[in-house]
Amino acid sequence: MVSKPSLDPVTFEVLKNSFITSVDQMGEQILRTCYSFVIYNRDFSSALHDAEGNSAAQGNQDIAVHVGTLHFTCKDVMRAFEGDMHPGDVYAINDPYAGGTHFSDVRLIRPIFSEGRIIAFSQSNGHWSDVGGSVPGSFDVSARDMFKEGLRITPVRLFDKGRFCRDVAHLIASNTRDPASIIGDIHAQAQATQVCEREILRLVAKYGRETVQTGLSEVQDYVERAMRQRIAALPDGEWETQDFIDRDPAGKEGLIPIKVKLTIKGDKAIYDFTGSHPTIGSIYNSAFGATFSAVAAGMKTFFPDLPLNSGFYRVFEIIAPEGSIVDAKWPVGVTGFLMPFEKIMNAIYEIWSKILPQRAIACAFNLEYLLTGGLDARRPEKPIFMFYDWLPGGWGGRNGKDGCNVTTACFGTGLMAQPVEGQERANPILTTEFEILTDSAGPGKWRGGAGVRKTSLMLEAEKTVISYICDRERAVVWGIEGGLPSIPHGLSLQRAGSDRPEWLGATFSDVPLGQGDIFSRPTAGGGGFGDPLERSPAHVLQDVVDDYVSVERAAKDYGVIIRAVDPEICAYEIDEAATDAERRMIARERAGWLATDPEEVAAAYRAGTIDKLDAVRRYAVVLDWDDGTLLPNSTKQFREMFHKRSAAGWSDGGEEAEPALRSLVS
Repeated sequence: MVSKPSLDPVTFEVLKNSFITSVDQMGEQILRTCYSFVIYNRDFSSALHDAEGNSAAQGNQDIAVHVGTLHFTCKDVMRAFEGDMHPGDVYAINDPYAGGTHFSDVRLIRPIFSEGRIIAFSQSNGHWSDVGGSVPGSFDVSARDMFKEGLRITPVRLFDKGRFCRDVAHLIASNTRDPASIIGDIHAQAQATQVCEREILRLVAKYGRETVQTGLSEVQDYVERAMRQRIAALPDGEWETQDFIDRDPAGKEGLIPIKVKLTIKGDKAIYDFTGSHPTIGSIYNSAFGATFSAVAAGMKTFFPDLPLNSGFYRVFEIIAPEGSIVDAKWPVGVTGFLMPFEKIMNAIYEIWSKILPQRAIACAFNLEYLLTGGLDARRPEKPIFMFYDWLPGGWGGRNGKDGCNVTTACFGTGLMAQPVEGQERANPILTTEFEILTDSAGPGKWRGGAGVRKTSLMLEAEKTVISYICDRERAVVWGIEGGLPSIPHGLSLQRAGSDRPEWLGATFSDVPLGQGDIFSRPTAGGGGFGDPLERSPAHVLQDVVDDYVSVERAAKDYGVIIRAVDPEICAYEIDEAATDAERRMIARERAGWLATDPEEVAAAYRAGTIDKLDAVRRYAVVLDWDDGTLLPNSTKQFREMFHKRSAAGWSDGGEEAEPALRSLVS
């Protein structure tokens, strides 16, 4: 039973918003004082906790992946230093097995004292660009355990009663590839926690310690009450789905399932991951804290008006089998936890889209990390550089609206797309192309948002390697309610002097890179929502004009035949008779396309008579996109989900579907 509020409504609202503002001010402080370009582009989050370590407030731009974990790391620090905390202390932790995310996310935590007792904690979490490990940027996809991933920081004191523990800080920084920036970021994060402390003590001076502490408790109770009322108003029931990681590098070919079942019972939600795959032989595993955060972020998306704090966490329970990909234990590698994280979020999106169809949304693109490091030969001292990049992409189509174009990932919408001018100044890498990618959006009655393509040229550097941390090369971003998938992820590398690029795919580490090499990668668009044959031809025409959809894919995916009158001035027109005939043909034959022998599809791809989008959107076939080899297990799993999410939402156009098409090769 949630206790009734004791503060008057005006004081409660003032304190509630003041707590959030204090966290936002932490963010403004670190944004202006950090040394790392990664943190500067908002890969950070902050939190205010009550005296028990429960999250009382998050900021308005804190990124989703962090916020559900910060209370875990606060409580772990409290346990480690119980009875030995003092004003001016600041502690550090990055331990994913203690409720954190991965080693790169380093948290600094400050106890806030009033009248000699702890009344709250402030916490600043920043993604350090390197924490050691086997490759620059600390993302080695071949790592099966944490010992290749970097430095694990269990709770340690960095400031002792206000005195900077220089020896401890420099021990940590010296185990990274950029110690100067790490020391700078430590001070920036510590100062951010002090900004929050100042604001809370200002509130204490105005309202009194007991009132502020009551407020910290009641903002959590408020969110819990509101959420329990909303859940109780929904029908009891069970909903389940699954999403996939592309592969287990140490296992057999086949997608790696993450299964989610939601049970609503009264005013409580239970998320059960039973049946999810055991941990795999790479860094693409999630410890419990990150899984908890994914559930919180996915569910919170459907209740955007409420503030986020531990009151929200009280209304759901998680069942995560120990040793599974969603509850990895030490020392299993977890640096790439963001891959299962976003699968959990999108699975939860799909489930809540059934419960609250007015807010329904298809699958969003998957965040990717590109890490290139070596020696910058542009400068005489040849310092170590680290090009650490991520791209925006497309979100899923929605019930009544197209998906958002070129948006940061659901992993953390507070992230900024990094400005290439800053990247080029700091790194010997030139961006030659960065544009919205035509045909990247998943087709639907409401199409997904568009992704981008970015191409880069390696300049003067030595001993350089490149790593790519991504997914959905095979478990391609999917549509719902009849909508179609978007595009496969993956990176291409064209060596200096070569006349053709080499497909490296979505998962690799420590590949040598030389001057003049060119690397290019797309981000997927979002999945489509609803049958693409129901999209207004006028909307398809506008997509062609805007260069979101090509004339060719307008015909193949939407059945809309468009003639180019004068492409130079974006003049196009719809052939209405041909469109009507094309849509009838697609409605009649698309069930047959899905019954086509996958080996025939693979042969057609190798022969060049179909492309990637044909394979994925028409035939639901997954291939090795380099040589066209059929991936039979992945195809079987992908087709099964395609039938449930896409084909089940199609009409047959009033005619019987034709049998499987003739051989695609002929």
